[in-house]
This record gives sequence, structure tokens and C-alpha cells, in this order.
Amino acid sequence: MDEHFADPYVKRAQAEGLRSRAYFKLADIDRRDRLIKPGSVVVDLGAAPGGFSQYAASRVGPRGRVIAVDVLPMQPLPGVTTLLGDFTEAQCLEAVTQAVGGRVDLVISDMAPNISGVGVADQAKAMYLAELALDFAMSVLTEHGCCLIKAFQGAGFADLLALMRERFNRVATRKPPASRPRSPEVYLLGAELRPVVSGSDS
Repeated sequence: MDEHFADPYVKRAQAEGLRSRAYFKLADIDRRDRLIKPGSVVVDLGAAPGGFSQYAASRVGPRGRVIAVDVLPMQPLPGVTTLLGDFTEAQCLEAVTQAVGGRVDLVISDMAPNISGVGVADQAKAMYLAELALDFAMSVLTEHGCCLIKAFQGAGFADLLALMRERFNRVATRKPPASRPRSPEVYLLGAELRPVVSGSDS
């Protein structure tokens, strides 16, 4: 807790009335990679307390949409549609898909498991959530859509990275300054989803 409250990004978020230091993570990546444009439709998985959604809403403007999903309650944010539910359950996934109602330009996931302290188990849970986010992204993104998914370096990371390289024209890892240096978290960026090519009988 001492480390958390001493974090300069936590202090800055509090001073500026922002939901969390995650705001600065997405802002930094967006400045570099230009993920969010006015009018974009964005889905934020694992959104609470709302740092990513708050930033995304500021970028998409009145013509865009932000749909925020979390198993934890989240205070309303202007310009953000909030859905309460467990994204690992089919009912929640269906609700998100219905709320989107069409094209999605960007899927962002900050989902992470509750830490048990058992490293192998925690890594497996984290990678499962990352894979779930990727599966969802590939099912709803426009042809040139993007996803930004939190993952933790360790078992399963290389396989997830390889899969993203198969499905996106550009894949990169991002470690924004607001992400604590000692944390194994990184964000995997997949840009420009490749269309699925159907097999031919000819």
C-alpha cells in the first residue's frame, strides 16, 4: 500500500480527478500508436475503476462509443456504457456482444486475476484472461481493428504472441512509464486485424 500511494502516477491521477493511473498507461500508448480516433467504438474489458474508459471517452468524442465491462461495480462515466458481469461467463460475453451491436474499432483489456501467491497458477489465470480477450477481439473487430491486451511474461506468453502475429499485420509489446518497472505486465498491441481467408475447393 505504501508503494501504491507513493507512486507518482497515482498521486497525479488523484490530483487531476482521474479514476486511476491506468489513464496514463493508455494515454502514453495512444500517443505513440494512435489507437483511438474521434468516432471510434471501443470495448474496455476489466475496466474498473475506469482509467482506460475515462481516457478512451475523452478521445472518441460524442460520435464514438465506449463500452466498459467488469465483474466489479464501476461508478458511471460520461460517454461510457457500463456493463457489470464476469467476462469469463457466456452470459456476460453475450451481453457485451449485444451492447456493441456492430463494428468495434478497438478492444482494450486490463483484465488480471486475483493474485493467490502461487506463481504458476496466477500466470495460468492471467494468460487465460488474455486469450479470452484476444478471442473476443478477433470476433468483433473491423478488418483494420486493433486490440491492446495486458499479459504477463512467463508461461504461455510466447504462444499468445505467436497467435497475435498470425492474425494481425502489426504486433508490438508496450511497457508504458506508468506501469511499474518491476511488474512483469506488458501490453500486447495487435494492429490491423487480418481477414480470415476461406479455403477454396478449386
